Amino acid sequence: MSIGEVLAQARQSAGLTVEQLSARACIRATLIHAIERDDFSLCGGDFYARGHVRNLARILGLDAEALVHEFDELHGGVPLPVRAASVFQADRPIKIRERRSPNWTLAMAVALAVVVVFGVVRTMGGAGDTPTDARPVAAPSLPTLPPPSAPPAPGVPPVPGVPAVPGAPSASAAAADPAHGASSVRRGEEVVLKVKAERSSRLSVKDAKGRRLFSGTLKAGKTAQWKAKGGMKVVFDDAGAVLLQVNGEKLGAPGRSGQSVERSYGVPEANPR
Repeated sequence: MSIGEVLAQARQSAGLTVEQLSARACIRATLIHAIERDDFSLCGGDFYARGHVRNLARILGLDAEALVHEFDELHGGVPLPVRAASVFQADRPIKIRERRSPNWTLAMAVALAVVVVFGVVRTMGGAGDTPTDARPVAAPSLPTLPPPSAPPAPGVPPVPGVPAVPGAPSASAAAADPAHGASSVRRGEEVVLKVKAERSSRLSVKDAKGRRLFSGTLKAGKTAQWKAKGGMKVVFDDAGAVLLQVNGEKLGAPGRSGQSVERSYGVPEANPR
């Protein structure tokens, strides 16, 4: 029997297909088919063919050295190792340019010429320069601002003609701030609360009678809605993480980020925590 027939019979006796043997030996299935037909032309030379024969024989439990010896006798002895230079040989010779040292003489001559030209231009052009009359520029005068007036006392209406103090919010602006839980909901009406979570936050929702409507975590990107007649109370663990809408009116965030607050809508407001 030839080498290919011995390998094929051993593979069949082991119950392996060519694909299974290919996966074990890391050899292409087409190459195994050719070896079993005693066609070693696809191996890339006798040196690689001997390696494939030895690898397949070891996996199939055969005497690898005996098969390799038989292969050498059929193909003219042990092949010489293949040099990488003979395999990876460039089609065209690579020309390496010789590194030349910089021409310092030419560089010095060019630098000297530049200095000479600069000196001549400086000498010829400096005779006609006339000093300019340098006068100090007066700084622009700034208008004098009147001293800030004291903020009006709470409950006292502002005096006409007196400007309001910057930074002091009026009572109407504070009442319209959504962070204080203000809304246009009247007591006794049905309240529709819509909460959208900008990031995951825990909250607790109760109606006017104290019955719990929701208690848990509203995940980021989720929107929840509750209805209660007479109003509802909400406790926010992270007031800056949610946006509110009460009866269609957008109130924004009920507080600052990380602040735990309690807000009431349609019922008397509890003290914020």
